Amino acid sequence: MKILILGAGQVGGTLAESLAQEAFDITLVDIDGERLQDLGMRLDIQTIEGSASHPNVLRKAGADDADMLIAVTSSDEINMVACQVCYSLFRTPMKIARIRSSAYMEKEGFFHKNHMPIDRLINPEAVVTSQIHELLSHPGALDVADFADGRAQLVAMKALHNGPLVGHALSFLREDMPSVDTRVAAIFRRGQSILPEGSTVIEADDEVFFIAAREHISRVMGELRKAEEAYRRITIVGGGNIGARLASEIEKKYAVKLIELNQQRAKVLADRLDNTVVIQGNATDRELLLEENIEQCDAFCALTNDDEVNIMSSLMAKRLGVRQVITLITKPAYVDLVQGGEIDVAISPQQATTSSVLSHVRKADVARVHSLRRGAAEAMEAIAHGDASSSNVVGRKIQELKLPNGVTIGAVVRGEEVLIAHDDVIIATDDHVILFMVDKSKVAAVERLFQVSLNFV
Repeated sequence: MKILILGAGQVGGTLAESLAQEAFDITLVDIDGERLQDLGMRLDIQTIEGSASHPNVLRKAGADDADMLIAVTSSDEINMVACQVCYSLFRTPMKIARIRSSAYMEKEGFFHKNHMPIDRLINPEAVVTSQIHELLSHPGALDVADFADGRAQLVAMKALHNGPLVGHALSFLREDMPSVDTRVAAIFRRGQSILPEGSTVIEADDEVFFIAAREHISRVMGELRKAEEAYRRITIVGGGNIGARLASEIEKKYAVKLIELNQQRAKVLADRLDNTVVIQGNATDRELLLEENIEQCDAFCALTNDDEVNIMSSLMAKRLGVRQVITLITKPAYVDLVQGGEIDVAISPQQATTSSVLSHVRKADVARVHSLRRGAAEAMEAIAHGDASSSNVVGRKIQELKLPNGVTIGAVVRGEEVLIAHDDVIIATDDHVILFMVDKSKVAAVERLFQVSLNFV
């Protein structure tokens, strides 16, 4: 597949790196020649310097035979014009654009081929906000991913010393919770993946990924660590798109304080938000945090556009007694440095965007992709099609499937029913199969497994 990526910033660069690892034919376009040279030397991609919306630049980049356009420049308008040009001049089959401004998103029917021909919209801020909202709803979780329209969830947690399951085999889960069905999809111990089996014993500090029906998630979480009280008091640092959106979404459920450095922006937010207490000040000011009784805060979300401010304010808040800190970090190298230490959860907007795009580049019918562990692992929701004669999965028990090494099936969603993936579960047509891959190099093999043979009609 030939993919044209417009914009070589943090999002475009991360996308190019992720897709190039999967042997896609990638061409990256940007006006920053130095940035392109750096990426071109590191990645197996083509680069074109020039304005991403100009027809001659797009033609030079190969838009006339591209299968997909992904426009992720910092300008909504450039992204939209590029999609229009590729539709009008080059008939590019799939056009994906990052649109950040709510002014465009509010116009129903605007993004239609007769007006603005964009096939898929991605909004990293909206994805990140939703991700943080889910984390706040599941105290202690490191990651939460919805599948099958939220009927099933994949949750990552760190097993703590006082957790009921620590020191026990996974088979103990079924004994301790006979009325709850769940499956551990993967375990990471000291950075290495472990294939979970019934005899696998959970150790303290293991990072455990499990899947269950949404209504059972809280009970399973209580097995891995002592059940935590629901959050009540939330502090948000940064009143940009993400911080403001999050405050607006959660202020009716939680007691929310928002700290914003810019005085004018703080005034705007104070007028816009109904129940949020807006504080103008510097979140790295220890005295300010103490004045605002930060030690009573349940969750601290550092969401400015400055990684250093986010990291420093999060570390300070944690040391002053905050239960959970969630930190937005744009530089991938920083994520690896801070995740798992005093900062509980590090969130990457680039990784969120990559997850949004991946479901559109998969060759099988994929409804949802969630990139995990900084892109090293992946959870995928694939839809089974065909019948026993045309499909490698339909009509077969899970134990009969030839899954690649390192790939596990966590659950099968059939209509409204969530079936945890036991060996005797038989895959049926239109089932949504949720898979977990600890190694993204196995994605191609999984795609082949779910593709229907050519004689299927």
